[in-house]
Amino acid sequence: MVNTRMYWVHAITPLHVGSGRGVGFIDLPIMREKVTSWPLVPGSAVKGVLREHFVRKNTDERLINAAFGKGGDDMGNAGALVLSDARIICLPVRSLYGTFAFATCPLVLERLKRDLDSAGHKSGPVEMSFEDDEVVVTAGSKVERKGNVLLEDLDFEIITDNGETNAWAELLARLLFPNDAAWQGIFKERFIILSNNCFNFISETGTEVNARIKIDQEKKIVVGGALWYEEALPSETILAGLAWCDRDYSNKGVTQEEIFNVFCKKEALNLQVGGKATVGKGRVRCLFTRSEGE
Repeated sequence: MVNTRMYWVHAITPLHVGSGRGVGFIDLPIMREKVTSWPLVPGSAVKGVLREHFVRKNTDERLINAAFGKGGDDMGNAGALVLSDARIICLPVRSLYGTFAFATCPLVLERLKRDLDSAGHKSGPVEMSFEDDEVVVTAGSKVERKGNVLLEDLDFEIITDNGETNAWAELLARLLFPNDAAWQGIFKERFIILSNNCFNFISETGTEVNARIKIDQEKKIVVGGALWYEEALPSETILAGLAWCDRDYSNKGVTQEEIFNVFCKKEALNLQVGGKATVGKGRVRCLFTRSEGE
C-alpha cells in the first residue's frame, strides 16, 4: 500500500516500557501482549517520542499538528499519522558460540509477513515445522558447532531447511541495516529460528531483570524496604510495526506525502523510548522502510 510503511525499533541499550506495578516477583515488568505474552512497545509510546523529537528539531508546527494531533476543546484535532504497536521480531539470546543469537520463530515470522505484505514488501513463505529441541540457522552461522547450538542452558540440534532461513535473514538485514554491510553480516551470521514453544519460553526468561534500591540521602544507606526489581528488553532486541496515514484532520491542506517525507524518512532516528532514561535505558534506532516500488 502506498500510504503504509514498516517501522523498526532496534534497542541499543536495555529498553523498559513498563506496564505498571507487577503481581509477581518482578515489581516493574515490561508490557506484553495479552494473548501471546510476547514483549511489545505500544504505538502510542513511539508516536509520542517521535513528536517530541521533531518538536526539538523545530519542525513546522503545522505539519506536527497534522501528523500527531493537537490538544484543545475547540481547536484540537486528531493526528493523521497512525502507528501500530511494535511487536517482537528478534530477541537476542546468549550463545556459547558467537556470543549471542538473534532468535525468532515461525509464528513471529508469519505475523511479520502479514505486515510486510500490507506495506508492499516482498517476503517469502514460512513453511517450516520442527521439534522443540531443533533449530535452523543460516549458512556460515557463528552460533553453531558440530551441528548444535547452545543457548543459555539449552541444547539444540540443527536441521536443514529449503533456504527460507537464509532468505529471511537477508531480507531483515537489508531492511534493518541499509547501507551498513558490517551489521548486515553480523545479523545474518547470528539469525536463528526456534520452535514456537521454545521462543515462548525464551521470551519469558530471556529478558533482563535488575535489582534497584533507594538511598537515604541523610544516612547514605538503603531505605528500609526500598528494594525492587525492574524488567527490560535486552540490548539488540528488534521490534517492528506498521505506520500509515489517515486523512488530515487539521484541515490545513497537509498531504500524506508531506507527512511521510518529513516524519517517516529512511534514515535511522536516534530516540529514547520508555522509562529509566537517566540510567541509560531506552536508547533505540528507529527507521521506516517503504516498498521496493516506491
